[in-house]
Amino acid sequence: MNLFERRTAPPQLTGAQPSAAQLTLILQLLEYIMTALTDLQTQVAANTSVEGSALALIQGLASQLTAAIAASPNPDSSLVALSAQLSSSATALAAAVVANTPAAPGGPAAGTTTP
Repeated sequence: MNLFERRTAPPQLTGAQPSAAQLTLILQLLEYIMTALTDLQTQVAANTSVEGSALALIQGLASQLTAAIAASPNPDSSLVALSAQLSSSATALAAAVVANTPAAPGGPAAGTTTP
């Protein structure tokens, strides 16, 4: 679903004194805005879930590979490098998620600490 795609054009208000018809249009506008907000909230929840799943997958692969390397008497250097790369990717993804998470209203930005 494209959140920026209009379902229908929002109604337009005219005149200085709102009539019953204009008040109805205001309610229609409010309903239109609330629908768009609900769609946005759904998309944010889906993105959050995908990011968390990707991070868990990368961390799980890195952990399993690290365990396999530790159990091997003579691990291949390419596996050791791959394990380090996976760990680095997981760290970078986690940092990117934190860096792009907006601050809670009235609170510090995500990833920051207060003195």
